[in-house]
Amino acid sequence: MSTPPTDRFDDISASPGRVGAHRAENPRVRGWTTFLWALAATIVLVLLGIFASMIWQGKIVLFPTPAPSISIVPTAEPVVDTSYTVLVLNGTPEEGQATLVKDELVANGWPEANVLAGNAGDRAFPLTTVYYAAPEAEGAARGLAGVIGAPEVVLDPEYPLPGTPVTQLTVVLGLDRVEPVATETPAE
Repeated sequence: MSTPPTDRFDDISASPGRVGAHRAENPRVRGWTTFLWALAATIVLVLLGIFASMIWQGKIVLFPTPAPSISIVPTAEPVVDTSYTVLVLNGTPEEGQATLVKDELVANGWPEANVLAGNAGDRAFPLTTVYYAAPEAEGAARGLAGVIGAPEVVLDPEYPLPGTPVTQLTVVLGLDRVEPVATETPAE
C-alpha cells in the first residue's frame, strides 16, 4: 500500500484550541472586570436615585428664588377718633364681653349711638383684633386698639358689611380677653 502524498491538512495540531477563520479571538475579559463595571453602574444609579428623590421631596432646590427683600411698611400714628362707628363682636364663649367693651368705649368719649355690640359667628377667636376697611382709617383703628388693648390691627376690605358706613371700625374680641378658668390639680 502506498502512502498518500502530504498536503496542508497533515500539519494540523492535535490541540483542542480554536481553529479556522470563522472562530473569533479568545477574549481576555476577566470576571473581576465585569464585576467592577457592574458595581460602578450600581453605585451611579443609586446616587442618581437618592438625588432625584431629594429633589422630589424638596430637600434640594436646583434653582432657588432669591429671598424677598424686607421692607418696613410705615404704620399710621394711633389717633383716638370718636367720630368712627365701632362694631364690637364677642368672639369668646363668655357672654357679655362685647357690652363691657362698649361701656369702656363710651366712657372714653365715643357716643353711645356709634358703638354697637353683638356676638361673632366664631366663639373661639384667638386674639382681639380691630378691623378697618380703608387705609385712611388705620390711625383711628390703631387708636381704638390702644384704648381697648387689642394686640392686632388688620386692614380688611370685607369690613364694613354692606349697608354700614365706611367709617366703621370692627372689633372682634378674642380669647386673650377672657381669663382662663383655674382648674384644680388632683392630689397625689
